[in-house]
Amino acid sequence: MDRVLVVGPSWVGDMVMAQTLFKSLLSTRPGVTIDVMAPAAALAVTKRMPEVSRSILFEMSHGELRPLYRRRFARSLDDYEQAIVLPNSAKSALVPFFAGIGKRTGFLGEMRYFLLNDIRSLDEQRLPRMIDRFVALGDEQDPANIAYPELKLDPRNQEECLKRLDLDQERPVMGICPGAEFGDAKKWPEEHYASLANYGIENGLQVWIFGSPRDDVAAERICDGIEKTEYCHNLAGKTTLVDVVDLMAISRLVVSNDSGLMHIASAMGCETVVLYGSTSPVFTPPLTQKVEIFSRELSCSPCFERTCPLDHKECLTRLQPQRLHRVVDKVLDNIL
Repeated sequence: MDRVLVVGPSWVGDMVMAQTLFKSLLSTRPGVTIDVMAPAAALAVTKRMPEVSRSILFEMSHGELRPLYRRRFARSLDDYEQAIVLPNSAKSALVPFFAGIGKRTGFLGEMRYFLLNDIRSLDEQRLPRMIDRFVALGDEQDPANIAYPELKLDPRNQEECLKRLDLDQERPVMGICPGAEFGDAKKWPEEHYASLANYGIENGLQVWIFGSPRDDVAAERICDGIEKTEYCHNLAGKTTLVDVVDLMAISRLVVSNDSGLMHIASAMGCETVVLYGSTSPVFTPPLTQKVEIFSRELSCSPCFERTCPLDHKECLTRLQPQRLHRVVDKVLDNIL
């Protein structure tokens, strides 16, 4: 049996994009079994990828080495013909090496010469996007033919979430994703989100705010700026990641920072608006045709920093919510 272990990324958005590799492997190697190992935060989304046979929890935080744990973990794995290592760090290649997997595939980087034995050279010009690089670690495909991520909906869980959170669908839903795990430099101001939410609510929408427990403060600030609070629901910290997948599928429009939830919205087929400040859509764009991107071209952006080096974040603070009104209007026109 053709069995592949994928050492997955730690970030949710990167894991969503990794589905492009899983789809590619199945199209070029029919019958292949794909298992994915990753930390809990990113692993959850693989539960909604039919291409993944087994999701293997790898209990490791960002930056941790813990070689003894990695060695014990490797001993617990089944036999695999190949391991594909998506992160570029040396430590990410340790488990396949300790497990003695015959073919260990990854890009050259961070002193991995002896840990990998199927080393690929990364041509950034030829592979500009993350998904191009992921797919290239499988079997090469024309970038124009890469299949975009599509997460699977669980209708039963969706219904249970609606009941548990006392949500209704009397008004069309505008989803808001104000968080960004990477850092504050990616975050559109809460007052701008509140202003856009008020515009949507005034024109017949309701607002659901998605996020992790870390996003609860930002979500509360948005709620504080909303006039008709009965049409705003703060779901930050009240849902699991797979709950978000199912609830976001109901949204007629999702407005998001450049974040993991943005990639989930794209993979669920939502009309998506993405606000870019410190980052760029060139490397990790929303993988959907139903998207509009808003940004400001400043001399200092994109800087790719976690916090604004100039301490003003004008790439986002000067991106006014009124610019997004036409997108809300377009969605409403399609509904009515």
